[in-house]
Amino acid sequence: MKAGKPLDRNALKSHPLPPIVDGDKETKGRILVIAGSREVPGAALLTATAAMRAGAGKLRILTVESVAPQLGMAIPEAMVTGLPEDRDGGFAASAVKLIAENAGKADAIAAGPGMSNGDVCKQIVDALLRTDAQLVLDAALLHSLQPLPPHGRSADPVLLPHSGELASLLQCEEDEVEREPMRYGLRAAELYRSVVLAKGVISHVVTPEGEAWTYEGGAPGLGVSGSGDVLAGIVGGLLARGADPLNALLWSVWLHGEAGAQLAHKVGPIGFLARQIADEVPALLPR
Repeated sequence: MKAGKPLDRNALKSHPLPPIVDGDKETKGRILVIAGSREVPGAALLTATAAMRAGAGKLRILTVESVAPQLGMAIPEAMVTGLPEDRDGGFAASAVKLIAENAGKADAIAAGPGMSNGDVCKQIVDALLRTDAQLVLDAALLHSLQPLPPHGRSADPVLLPHSGELASLLQCEEDEVEREPMRYGLRAAELYRSVVLAKGVISHVVTPEGEAWTYEGGAPGLGVSGSGDVLAGIVGGLLARGADPLNALLWSVWLHGEAGAQLAHKVGPIGFLARQIADEVPALLPR
């Protein structure tokens, strides 16, 4: 298969982000983060912080009720709502209605990081797909996604699968995906009518129309717990600002990778933390 176009500064010139605008928080977009569980509460914090570092203006977080107060103290910029949880610490079925109500008020939604796998995930995905908000879906929610009909939404969702999640989406073996990630990413993009990132040491951004870009930068230290949550937040923040799905994902992959490269220079090639990645993003954004 032909290699994707290089994803670098030159490629991004053809995919600009919305200009920076003056005004209050509403002018910079409303981002809703749906994330976390009793076992992985920090995923919501990482995702939400990254969304704000990418320039979103107004932040709301939906998480499970047992961790909401602590999360609200950790990120005072957010309105945090704790929703009913099941005995395993994930969202309960009774949370779905509240998620749908809040989703209808957002410009963009980043959902899935740190969530528990389970039957409720499908109900949440279905509710989110019925909204007009821009969507970035990650982690547990990817296992519950069903193929989408053409023109099912006004804007394509953004999907962020690693090789195991991509294999789940396509009902194939993970080693097949690892051998040809771009090929399988393109298959998922077409089947799910989504802009897809096939994650890896070398990552591929692909579209339902068959376009592909390849990013080979970054640093070894990006392969660390929480790094993907930060990426989801960056995508969500750019979507909230008004970027279209493809431009948001191209920029997010580059920003995430270049932030890692900056930290590799400051800290070392490994050993920096996912929570440090988002702090590098504002200086890398176009001015």
